[in-house]
Amino acid sequence: MRKTLQLLTIAAVAVGVSAPVAAASSRPEWATCATAVQQECAKIEVPLDYDRPAGPRISLAISRIRTATPQLRRGVLLLIPGGPGNTGLQRPTALGLHLPKDVLDRYDLIGFDPRGTGESTPVNCALTPQDITSDQFLPWPDANGDITANAAHARRVAEACAGNGGPLMQHISTPTEARDIDQIRIALGERKLSSWGTSYGTYAGAVYATMFPGHTDRVVLDSNDDPDPKRLERGWLNNFAVGGEDRFPDFAAFAAARDSTYGLGTTPAAVRETYLSLAASLDRAPRPDLTGNGFRSTMFNGLYNTSNFPLLAQVLQGVRTGGPVPAIPVPPNLQNLVAVSTATACNDVAWPRSVQFYADAVARSRSDFPLTAGMPANIMPCAFWPFQPVQPVRITPYGPDNVLLVQNLRDPATPYSGALKMRAAFGHRARMVTVNSGGHGAYLVNGNPCGDNAVTAFLVNGTYQDTTC
Repeated sequence: MRKTLQLLTIAAVAVGVSAPVAAASSRPEWATCATAVQQECAKIEVPLDYDRPAGPRISLAISRIRTATPQLRRGVLLLIPGGPGNTGLQRPTALGLHLPKDVLDRYDLIGFDPRGTGESTPVNCALTPQDITSDQFLPWPDANGDITANAAHARRVAEACAGNGGPLMQHISTPTEARDIDQIRIALGERKLSSWGTSYGTYAGAVYATMFPGHTDRVVLDSNDDPDPKRLERGWLNNFAVGGEDRFPDFAAFAAARDSTYGLGTTPAAVRETYLSLAASLDRAPRPDLTGNGFRSTMFNGLYNTSNFPLLAQVLQGVRTGGPVPAIPVPPNLQNLVAVSTATACNDVAWPRSVQFYADAVARSRSDFPLTAGMPANIMPCAFWPFQPVQPVRITPYGPDNVLLVQNLRDPATPYSGALKMRAAFGHRARMVTVNSGGHGAYLVNGNPCGDNAVTAFLVNGTYQDTTC
Protein backbone atom coordinates (compact mmCIF):
# COMPACT_ATOMS: atom_id res chain seq x y z
CA MET A 1 0.00 0.00 0.00
CA ARG A 2 1.53 3.25 -1.02
CA LYS A 3 2.08 6.01 1.48
CA THR A 4 -0.18 8.98 0.99
CA LEU A 5 1.40 12.33 0.21
CA GLN A 6 1.11 14.73 3.11
CA LEU A 7 -0.85 17.97 2.78
CA LEU A 8 1.36 20.88 1.83
CA THR A 9 1.21 23.71 4.34
CA ILE A 10 0.28 27.15 3.06
CA ALA A 11 3.77 28.37 3.88
CA ALA A 12 5.37 25.55 1.92
CA VAL A 13 3.12 26.17 -1.06
CA ALA A 14 3.88 29.87 -1.03
CA VAL A 15 7.62 29.41 -1.45
CA GLY A 16 7.63 26.18 -3.43
CA VAL A 17 9.07 23.97 -0.67
CA SER A 18 8.52 20.23 -0.95
CA ALA A 19 9.89 17.12 0.71
CA PRO A 20 13.58 16.67 -0.12
CA VAL A 21 14.31 14.09 -2.79
CA ALA A 22 17.40 12.69 -4.34
CA ALA A 23 18.46 14.89 -7.22
CA ALA A 24 17.85 13.77 -10.76
CA SER A 25 20.76 12.09 -12.48
CA SER A 26 23.55 14.33 -13.77
CA ARG A 27 22.99 16.54 -16.78
CA PRO A 28 21.26 14.69 -19.62
CA GLU A 29 23.41 13.11 -22.31
CA TRP A 30 21.67 14.40 -25.41
CA ALA A 31 21.65 12.54 -28.72
CA THR A 32 19.57 12.80 -31.88
CA CYS A 33 16.16 11.17 -31.36
CA ALA A 34 15.68 7.94 -33.25
CA THR A 35 12.20 8.92 -34.43
CA ALA A 36 12.54 12.71 -34.82
CA VAL A 37 15.84 13.95 -36.19
CA GLN A 38 14.87 17.58 -35.59
CA GLN A 39 15.15 17.10 -31.84
CA GLU A 40 17.49 15.62 -29.24
CA CYS A 41 16.56 12.97 -26.70
CA ALA A 42 17.93 11.87 -23.34
CA LYS A 43 16.90 10.05 -20.16
CA ILE A 44 17.09 11.03 -16.53
CA GLU A 45 16.44 9.01 -13.39
CA VAL A 46 13.93 9.93 -10.71
CA PRO A 47 12.69 8.16 -7.57
CA LEU A 48 10.02 5.52 -8.03
CA ASP A 49 8.52 6.67 -4.72
CA TYR A 50 9.20 10.23 -3.59
CA ASP A 51 8.50 9.15 0.00
CA ARG A 52 11.59 6.92 -0.36
CA PRO A 53 14.00 9.16 -2.27
CA ALA A 54 16.94 6.80 -1.77
CA GLY A 55 14.96 3.80 -2.99
CA PRO A 56 14.46 2.35 -6.50
CA ARG A 57 14.58 4.73 -9.44
CA ILE A 58 12.89 4.84 -12.83
CA SER A 59 13.75 6.65 -16.04
CA LEU A 60 12.04 9.57 -17.74
CA ALA A 61 12.55 10.14 -21.46
CA ILE A 62 12.96 13.82 -22.33
CA SER A 63 13.51 15.69 -25.59
CA ARG A 64 14.38 19.17 -26.75
CA ILE A 65 14.70 21.53 -29.67
CA ARG A 66 16.98 24.41 -28.79
CA THR A 67 15.96 28.00 -29.31
CA ALA A 68 16.36 29.22 -32.86
CA THR A 69 18.01 32.45 -31.67
CA PRO A 70 20.22 31.89 -28.61
CA GLN A 71 20.78 35.61 -27.98
CA LEU A 72 17.03 36.02 -27.38
CA ARG A 73 16.70 32.90 -25.22
CA ARG A 74 14.50 33.35 -22.14
CA GLY A 75 14.57 29.75 -20.92
CA VAL A 76 12.73 26.48 -21.52
CA LEU A 77 9.10 25.85 -22.45
CA LEU A 78 7.98 22.46 -21.12
CA LEU A 79 5.20 20.90 -23.20
CA ILE A 80 2.93 18.95 -20.85
CA PRO A 81 0.84 16.30 -22.65
CA GLY A 82 -2.79 15.45 -22.01
CA GLY A 83 -4.47 12.18 -21.25
CA PRO A 84 -3.68 11.16 -18.65
CA GLY A 85 -1.63 8.57 -20.49
CA ASN A 86 -0.53 10.44 -23.60
CA THR A 87 3.12 10.47 -24.56
CA GLY A 88 4.94 13.76 -25.09
CA LEU A 89 8.41 12.99 -26.43
CA GLN A 90 7.57 14.11 -29.98
CA ARG A 91 5.81 17.33 -28.97
CA PRO A 92 8.78 19.67 -29.55
CA THR A 93 8.70 18.65 -33.22
CA ALA A 94 4.91 18.35 -33.57
CA LEU A 95 4.14 21.65 -31.84
CA GLY A 96 7.31 23.41 -32.91
CA LEU A 97 6.07 23.27 -36.49
CA HIS A 98 3.17 25.52 -35.49
CA LEU A 99 4.65 27.87 -32.90
CA PRO A 100 5.37 31.46 -33.98
CA LYS A 101 8.98 32.41 -34.62
CA ASP A 102 8.94 34.84 -31.70
CA VAL A 103 8.26 31.92 -29.35
CA LEU A 104 10.81 29.61 -30.99
CA ASP A 105 13.40 32.36 -30.68
CA ARG A 106 12.98 32.58 -26.92
CA TYR A 107 12.62 29.04 -25.64
CA ASP A 108 14.16 25.63 -25.79
CA LEU A 109 11.14 23.37 -26.39
CA ILE A 110 11.18 20.46 -23.93
CA GLY A 111 9.08 17.32 -24.28
CA PHE A 112 8.79 14.27 -22.05
CA ASP A 113 7.04 10.96 -21.73
CA PRO A 114 5.38 10.97 -18.28
CA ARG A 115 6.27 8.08 -16.04
CA GLY A 116 4.69 4.87 -17.22
CA THR A 117 4.36 5.99 -20.85
CA GLY A 118 6.30 5.62 -24.08
CA GLU A 119 10.09 5.66 -23.75
CA SER A 120 10.00 6.30 -20.00
CA THR A 121 9.83 3.31 -17.67
CA PRO A 122 6.55 1.81 -18.90
CA VAL A 123 3.63 0.24 -17.10
CA ASN A 124 1.27 -2.40 -18.45
CA CYS A 125 -1.85 -4.04 -17.04
CA ALA A 126 -1.59 -7.03 -19.40
CA LEU A 127 -5.29 -6.73 -20.21
CA THR A 128 -6.95 -9.48 -22.21
CA PRO A 129 -8.06 -8.69 -25.77
CA GLN A 130 -11.71 -8.57 -24.65
CA ASP A 131 -10.91 -5.71 -22.25
CA ILE A 132 -8.70 -3.59 -24.50
CA THR A 133 -11.03 -2.76 -27.38
CA SER A 134 -11.34 0.89 -28.40
CA ASP A 135 -15.11 0.96 -27.83
CA GLN A 136 -14.54 0.15 -24.15
CA PHE A 137 -12.13 3.00 -23.52
CA LEU A 138 -15.09 5.17 -22.52
CA PRO A 139 -17.76 3.45 -20.37
CA TRP A 140 -20.80 3.46 -22.65
CA PRO A 141 -23.72 1.66 -20.93
CA ASP A 142 -25.87 -0.93 -22.64
CA ALA A 143 -28.63 0.23 -24.97
CA ASN A 144 -31.20 0.12 -22.16
CA GLY A 145 -28.89 1.93 -19.73
CA ASP A 146 -27.85 -1.18 -17.83
CA ILE A 147 -24.28 -1.00 -16.44
CA THR A 148 -23.80 -4.63 -15.39
CA ALA A 149 -21.26 -5.26 -18.15
CA ASN A 150 -19.50 -1.96 -17.41
CA ALA A 151 -19.12 -2.88 -13.75
CA ALA A 152 -17.71 -6.30 -14.62
CA HIS A 153 -15.27 -4.73 -17.08
CA ALA A 154 -14.21 -2.09 -14.55
CA ARG A 155 -13.52 -4.76 -11.93
CA ARG A 156 -11.46 -6.86 -14.36
CA VAL A 157 -9.36 -3.85 -15.38
CA ALA A 158 -8.76 -2.82 -11.76
CA GLU A 159 -7.71 -6.34 -10.80
CA ALA A 160 -5.46 -6.72 -13.85
CA CYS A 161 -3.74 -3.38 -13.30
CA ALA A 162 -3.24 -4.00 -9.58
CA GLY A 163 -1.99 -7.52 -10.20
CA ASN A 164 0.18 -6.98 -13.28
CA GLY A 165 1.30 -3.35 -13.08
CA GLY A 166 4.05 -3.83 -10.51
CA PRO A 167 5.20 -1.19 -8.02
CA LEU A 168 5.05 1.59 -10.60
CA MET A 169 1.25 1.26 -10.79
CA GLN A 170 0.99 2.61 -7.24
CA HIS A 171 3.28 5.55 -7.97
CA ILE A 172 1.59 7.23 -10.92
CA SER A 173 -0.41 10.31 -9.96
CA THR A 174 -0.59 14.00 -10.78
CA PRO A 175 1.34 15.15 -7.68
CA THR A 176 4.02 12.64 -8.61
CA GLU A 177 4.10 14.01 -12.18
CA ALA A 178 4.60 17.49 -10.71
CA ARG A 179 7.60 16.20 -8.78
CA ASP A 180 8.91 14.56 -11.95
CA ILE A 181 8.58 17.88 -13.76
CA ASP A 182 10.67 19.56 -11.10
CA GLN A 183 13.31 16.87 -11.50
CA ILE A 184 13.36 17.65 -15.24
CA ARG A 185 13.90 21.31 -14.35
CA ILE A 186 16.82 20.39 -12.09
CA ALA A 187 18.37 18.12 -14.70
CA LEU A 188 18.18 20.92 -17.26
CA GLY A 189 19.95 23.27 -14.89
CA GLU A 190 17.11 25.79 -14.96
CA ARG A 191 16.10 27.95 -11.99
CA LYS A 192 12.58 28.30 -13.44
CA LEU A 193 10.64 26.83 -16.31
CA SER A 194 7.78 27.98 -18.48
CA SER A 195 5.16 25.44 -19.53
CA TRP A 196 2.30 24.85 -21.92
CA GLY A 197 -0.10 22.18 -20.69
CA THR A 198 -3.09 20.98 -22.70
CA SER A 199 -6.18 19.10 -21.53
CA TYR A 200 -5.11 16.88 -18.57
CA GLY A 201 -1.79 18.72 -18.86
CA THR A 202 -3.58 21.82 -17.54
CA TYR A 203 -4.21 20.07 -14.24
CA ALA A 204 -0.68 18.68 -14.13
CA GLY A 205 0.64 22.17 -14.88
CA ALA A 206 -1.64 23.70 -12.25
CA VAL A 207 -0.49 21.21 -9.62
CA TYR A 208 3.14 21.96 -10.49
CA ALA A 209 2.48 25.71 -10.25
CA THR A 210 0.90 25.11 -6.83
CA MET A 211 3.53 22.77 -5.42
CA PHE A 212 6.51 24.64 -6.89
CA PRO A 213 5.35 28.22 -7.51
CA GLY A 214 8.82 29.65 -7.11
CA HIS A 215 10.10 27.51 -9.96
CA THR A 216 7.54 28.71 -12.51
CA ASP A 217 8.12 31.40 -15.13
CA ARG A 218 5.21 31.69 -17.61
CA VAL A 219 2.46 29.07 -17.35
CA VAL A 220 -0.03 28.46 -20.18
CA LEU A 221 -3.00 26.18 -19.43
CA ASP A 222 -4.90 25.32 -22.60
CA SER A 223 -8.35 23.59 -22.42
CA ASN A 224 -8.75 23.40 -18.70
CA ASP A 225 -9.95 20.73 -16.33
CA ASP A 226 -12.04 21.53 -13.27
CA PRO A 227 -9.56 21.21 -10.34
CA ASP A 228 -12.20 20.29 -7.71
CA PRO A 229 -10.02 18.15 -5.37
CA LYS A 230 -12.99 16.03 -4.27
CA ARG A 231 -13.80 14.83 -7.79
CA LEU A 232 -10.89 15.36 -10.22
CA GLU A 233 -10.97 12.68 -12.94
CA ARG A 234 -14.49 11.57 -12.03
CA GLY A 235 -15.64 15.15 -12.45
CA TRP A 236 -13.80 15.43 -15.77
CA LEU A 237 -15.62 12.35 -17.07
CA ASN A 238 -18.93 13.80 -15.85
CA ASN A 239 -18.16 17.00 -17.74
CA PHE A 240 -18.14 15.16 -21.06
CA ALA A 241 -21.93 15.36 -20.89
CA VAL A 242 -21.80 19.14 -20.59
CA GLY A 243 -19.10 19.47 -23.23
CA GLY A 244 -20.99 17.30 -25.69
CA GLU A 245 -24.06 19.51 -25.39
CA ASP A 246 -21.92 22.64 -25.71
CA ARG A 247 -20.18 21.42 -28.86
CA PHE A 248 -22.72 19.35 -30.83
CA PRO A 249 -24.57 22.42 -32.15
CA ASP A 250 -21.44 23.39 -34.10
CA PHE A 251 -21.52 20.09 -35.96
CA ALA A 252 -25.29 20.23 -36.37
CA ALA A 253 -25.04 23.67 -37.98
CA PHE A 254 -22.30 22.40 -40.30
CA ALA A 255 -24.39 19.43 -41.42
CA ALA A 256 -27.63 21.41 -41.75
CA ALA A 257 -25.92 23.89 -44.06
CA ARG A 258 -24.94 20.93 -46.26
CA ASP A 259 -28.16 18.94 -46.22
CA SER A 260 -28.03 18.61 -50.00
CA THR A 261 -24.74 16.70 -49.58
CA TYR A 262 -25.37 14.58 -46.48
CA GLY A 263 -29.16 14.49 -46.06
CA LEU A 264 -29.06 14.77 -42.28
CA GLY A 265 -31.60 17.57 -41.87
CA THR A 266 -32.06 21.17 -42.89
CA THR A 267 -31.83 22.63 -39.37
CA PRO A 268 -29.52 21.95 -36.43
CA ALA A 269 -32.49 20.56 -34.49
CA ALA A 270 -33.22 18.13 -37.31
CA VAL A 271 -29.59 16.98 -37.42
CA ARG A 272 -29.66 16.35 -33.69
CA GLU A 273 -32.78 14.27 -34.05
CA THR A 274 -31.18 12.32 -36.92
CA TYR A 275 -28.16 11.53 -34.74
CA LEU A 276 -30.27 10.33 -31.81
CA SER A 277 -32.50 8.28 -34.10
CA LEU A 278 -29.55 6.61 -35.85
CA ALA A 279 -27.89 5.76 -32.54
CA ALA A 280 -31.11 4.16 -31.30
CA SER A 281 -31.49 2.19 -34.55
CA LEU A 282 -27.94 0.82 -34.16
CA ASP A 283 -28.78 -0.19 -30.59
CA ARG A 284 -31.67 -2.25 -31.93
CA ALA A 285 -29.86 -3.63 -34.98
CA PRO A 286 -26.07 -3.16 -34.92
CA ARG A 287 -24.20 -3.18 -38.21
CA PRO A 288 -21.35 -5.68 -38.59
CA ASP A 289 -18.92 -2.76 -38.48
CA LEU A 290 -20.67 -0.42 -36.04
CA THR A 291 -22.71 -0.61 -32.85
CA GLY A 292 -24.76 2.14 -31.30
CA ASN A 293 -22.06 2.85 -28.74
CA GLY A 294 -19.33 2.67 -31.36
CA PHE A 295 -21.32 5.27 -33.28
CA ARG A 296 -21.65 7.49 -30.20
CA SER A 297 -17.96 7.15 -29.42
CA THR A 298 -17.03 8.09 -32.97
CA MET A 299 -19.26 11.13 -32.84
CA PHE A 300 -17.99 12.34 -29.46
CA ASN A 301 -14.32 11.91 -30.37
CA GLY A 302 -14.90 13.65 -33.70
CA LEU A 303 -16.17 16.77 -31.97
CA TYR A 304 -12.64 17.51 -30.73
CA ASN A 305 -11.66 19.19 -34.00
CA THR A 306 -13.77 21.00 -36.58
CA SER A 307 -11.71 19.43 -39.35
CA ASN A 308 -13.40 16.13 -38.45
CA PHE A 309 -16.89 17.38 -39.30
CA PRO A 310 -16.96 16.12 -42.93
CA LEU A 311 -15.91 12.64 -41.74
CA LEU A 312 -18.59 12.65 -39.03
CA ALA A 313 -21.23 13.70 -41.55
CA GLN A 314 -20.17 10.82 -43.81
CA VAL A 315 -20.50 8.39 -40.89
CA LEU A 316 -24.05 9.56 -40.22
CA GLN A 317 -24.84 9.47 -43.92
CA GLY A 318 -23.52 5.92 -44.23
CA VAL A 319 -25.58 4.73 -41.28
CA ARG A 320 -28.69 6.51 -42.57
CA THR A 321 -28.45 5.05 -46.06
CA GLY A 322 -27.00 1.67 -45.17
CA GLY A 323 -23.91 2.51 -47.19
CA PRO A 324 -20.23 2.25 -46.23
CA VAL A 325 -18.94 4.02 -43.14
CA PRO A 326 -15.47 5.63 -43.25
CA ALA A 327 -12.80 3.84 -41.23
CA ILE A 328 -12.26 5.42 -37.83
CA PRO A 329 -8.68 5.63 -36.51
CA VAL A 330 -8.00 3.59 -33.36
CA PRO A 331 -5.80 5.14 -30.64
CA PRO A 332 -2.32 3.57 -30.65
CA ASN A 333 -1.02 1.38 -27.82
CA LEU A 334 -4.23 1.13 -25.85
CA GLN A 335 -2.56 -1.20 -23.32
CA ASN A 336 -0.22 1.53 -22.14
CA LEU A 337 -2.81 4.30 -22.41
CA VAL A 338 -5.36 2.40 -20.30
CA ALA A 339 -2.75 1.47 -17.70
CA VAL A 340 -1.51 5.02 -17.15
CA SER A 341 -4.92 6.69 -17.36
CA THR A 342 -6.35 4.17 -14.89
CA ALA A 343 -3.47 4.55 -12.45
CA THR A 344 -3.66 8.34 -12.56
CA ALA A 345 -7.43 8.57 -12.22
CA CYS A 346 -7.57 6.06 -9.38
CA ASN A 347 -4.50 7.24 -7.46
CA ASP A 348 -5.46 10.93 -7.68
CA VAL A 349 -8.76 10.76 -5.81
CA ALA A 350 -11.16 8.31 -4.16
CA TRP A 351 -14.18 7.26 -6.25
CA PRO A 352 -17.53 6.00 -4.88
CA ARG A 353 -17.49 2.23 -4.42
CA SER A 354 -21.20 1.46 -4.87
CA VAL A 355 -22.28 0.07 -8.25
CA GLN A 356 -25.77 1.32 -7.54
CA PHE A 357 -24.42 4.87 -7.16
CA TYR A 358 -23.27 4.74 -10.79
CA ALA A 359 -26.43 3.03 -12.02
CA ASP A 360 -28.51 5.86 -10.58
CA ALA A 361 -26.14 8.49 -11.96
CA VAL A 362 -26.26 6.94 -15.44
CA ALA A 363 -30.06 6.97 -15.42
CA ARG A 364 -30.10 10.68 -14.56
CA SER A 365 -27.44 11.51 -17.13
CA ARG A 366 -29.28 9.65 -19.91
CA SER A 367 -32.33 11.76 -19.21
CA ASP A 368 -30.52 15.09 -18.87
CA PHE A 369 -27.88 14.62 -21.60
CA PRO A 370 -29.19 12.22 -24.27
CA LEU A 371 -26.30 12.90 -26.68
CA THR A 372 -23.87 11.01 -24.44
CA ALA A 373 -26.33 8.31 -23.28
CA GLY A 374 -25.11 8.13 -19.67
CA MET A 375 -21.46 7.40 -20.46
CA PRO A 376 -20.00 10.36 -18.53
CA ALA A 377 -21.63 9.22 -15.28
CA ASN A 378 -20.71 5.56 -15.57
CA ILE A 379 -18.51 3.34 -13.45
CA MET A 380 -14.74 3.09 -13.95
CA PRO A 381 -12.03 0.77 -12.55
CA CYS A 382 -11.43 3.26 -9.74
CA ALA A 383 -14.59 1.97 -8.01
CA PHE A 384 -12.63 -1.25 -7.37
CA TRP A 385 -9.13 0.21 -6.92
CA PRO A 386 -7.30 -1.53 -4.06
CA PHE A 387 -4.73 1.22 -3.37
CA GLN A 388 -5.12 4.31 -1.21
CA PRO A 389 -5.18 7.51 -3.31
CA VAL A 390 -2.75 10.33 -2.69
CA GLN A 391 -3.80 13.51 -0.94
CA PRO A 392 -5.12 15.74 -3.76
CA VAL A 393 -3.44 19.10 -4.23
CA ARG A 394 -5.82 22.03 -3.92
CA ILE A 395 -5.05 24.74 -6.48
CA THR A 396 -4.60 28.05 -4.66
CA PRO A 397 -3.72 31.71 -5.36
CA TYR A 398 -0.41 31.38 -3.46
CA GLY A 399 2.39 32.27 -5.83
CA PRO A 400 3.32 34.75 -8.56
CA ASP A 401 0.85 36.19 -11.04
CA ASN A 402 2.09 34.17 -14.01
CA VAL A 403 -0.69 31.80 -15.14
CA LEU A 404 -2.62 32.29 -18.41
CA LEU A 405 -5.62 30.11 -19.16
CA VAL A 406 -6.89 29.84 -22.73
CA GLN A 407 -10.25 28.22 -23.29
CA ASN A 408 -12.73 27.63 -26.12
CA LEU A 409 -16.35 28.34 -25.26
CA ARG A 410 -17.49 25.04 -26.81
CA ASP A 411 -15.02 22.35 -25.84
CA PRO A 412 -16.48 18.82 -25.79
CA ALA A 413 -13.95 17.37 -23.32
CA THR A 414 -13.04 20.25 -21.00
CA PRO A 415 -16.05 22.58 -21.02
CA TYR A 416 -15.90 26.29 -20.34
CA SER A 417 -17.74 25.84 -17.03
CA GLY A 418 -14.83 23.79 -15.71
CA ALA A 419 -12.27 26.33 -16.92
CA LEU A 420 -14.05 29.03 -14.92
CA LYS A 421 -13.46 26.93 -11.80
CA MET A 422 -9.75 26.64 -12.60
CA ARG A 423 -9.63 30.41 -13.07
CA ALA A 424 -11.37 30.94 -9.72
CA ALA A 425 -9.03 28.51 -7.92
CA PHE A 426 -5.95 30.46 -9.04
CA GLY A 427 -7.51 33.80 -8.13
CA HIS A 428 -5.15 36.73 -8.67
CA ARG A 429 -2.44 34.44 -10.06
CA ALA A 430 -4.30 33.87 -13.33
CA ARG A 431 -5.91 35.56 -16.30
CA MET A 432 -8.04 33.83 -18.94
CA VAL A 433 -8.32 34.19 -22.71
CA THR A 434 -11.86 33.12 -23.63
CA VAL A 435 -12.16 32.10 -27.27
CA ASN A 436 -15.45 31.99 -29.17
CA SER A 437 -14.58 28.73 -30.89
CA GLY A 438 -15.38 25.03 -30.62
CA GLY A 439 -13.17 22.00 -30.23
CA HIS A 440 -10.63 20.63 -27.79
CA GLY A 441 -7.44 22.69 -27.77
CA ALA A 442 -7.40 26.44 -28.30
CA TYR A 443 -3.90 27.82 -28.89
CA LEU A 444 -2.91 27.27 -32.53
CA VAL A 445 -5.51 24.48 -32.97
CA ASN A 446 -9.23 25.29 -32.76
CA GLY A 447 -8.94 28.88 -31.58
CA ASN A 448 -8.70 32.10 -33.54
CA PRO A 449 -6.04 34.75 -34.30
CA CYS A 450 -7.14 36.95 -31.40
CA GLY A 451 -6.67 34.15 -28.88
CA ASP A 452 -3.48 32.89 -30.49
CA ASN A 453 -1.97 36.38 -30.43
CA ALA A 454 -2.85 36.81 -26.76
CA VAL A 455 -1.06 33.59 -25.79
CA THR A 456 1.94 34.42 -27.98
CA ALA A 457 2.22 37.88 -26.40
CA PHE A 458 2.25 36.29 -22.95
CA LEU A 459 4.99 33.83 -23.86
CA VAL A 460 7.08 36.44 -25.64
CA ASN A 461 6.55 39.58 -23.57
CA GLY A 462 4.73 38.46 -20.42
CA THR A 463 1.71 40.53 -21.46
CA TYR A 464 -1.52 39.08 -20.15
CA GLN A 465 -5.00 40.10 -19.13
CA ASP A 466 -8.50 38.67 -19.12
CA THR A 467 -9.51 38.72 -22.78
CA THR A 468 -12.55 37.64 -24.78
CA CYS A 469 -11.97 36.78 -28.44
